[in-house]
Amino acid sequence: MTESRFEKTPEEPSPWSQGSGPPIEPPSAPRREPIFNAPWQAVAVVTLIVGGYALQTLFPVDAVLGAWAFAPANLTPGRWETVVTSIFLHGSWAHAMMNGAFALAFAAPLARLFGPKPEGALLFFSFYVACGVLANLGYAVLHPGSQALVVGASGAVSGLMGAAARLIAGEGRVGPIFSRTVLGMGGGWFAINLLMAVFGAGFVPGNGNAGVAWEAHIAGFVVGVLLIGLFARLAPDSGPGAQA
Repeated sequence: MTESRFEKTPEEPSPWSQGSGPPIEPPSAPRREPIFNAPWQAVAVVTLIVGGYALQTLFPVDAVLGAWAFAPANLTPGRWETVVTSIFLHGSWAHAMMNGAFALAFAAPLARLFGPKPEGALLFFSFYVACGVLANLGYAVLHPGSQALVVGASGAVSGLMGAAARLIAGEGRVGPIFSRTVLGMGGGWFAINLLMAVFGAGFVPGNGNAGVAWEAHIAGFVVGVLLIGLFARLAPDSGPGAQA
């Protein structure tokens, strides 16, 4: 009977050990970035828009619109509160969802500029409401005394878009008003609203027979472009380069 003898070879050292010293920890796997990492202020705006409409559907439509929708004619008897309350009303689920999607996209740069602290959040929501109010007033200037009801966050969201255009141009800071990005986004938004003006409700999916206050959209964008410089100066920890 034959006998085989095998010589035992020394075990190869682990690539993560170093002599007789303590073992070296292997590198950890790279951390995965979350797919959804929008700032909480942006999520809150979407919640206000979509959740607000869900709450609105629990009440009679005529009662809600009659009490809280905005019409230029409301300014004469002093119903100025409707300039604000109408921002939180919508005409349909499609209307609310569309505004929510645009808000989520354009609120993020602004929320990051102001930061997550309470004072930054206050500036963010103040800017949002201010854009909506001035957009409604812009509509009223063009339609004085009109009794047509205006509802929706479109003017406020357009303000976020205008502010985001300047922040994109400035790579996180407030860029020039007449930058290529601002002019490009503004020109595209104006063209879309011109189509709304020509084709009316038929151009907007899910809008039913309601009209489109495209004038408020344009006013909101212009207001957002102009106001972001002032609000950026008030932002917490804003350095000397915050305003361009």
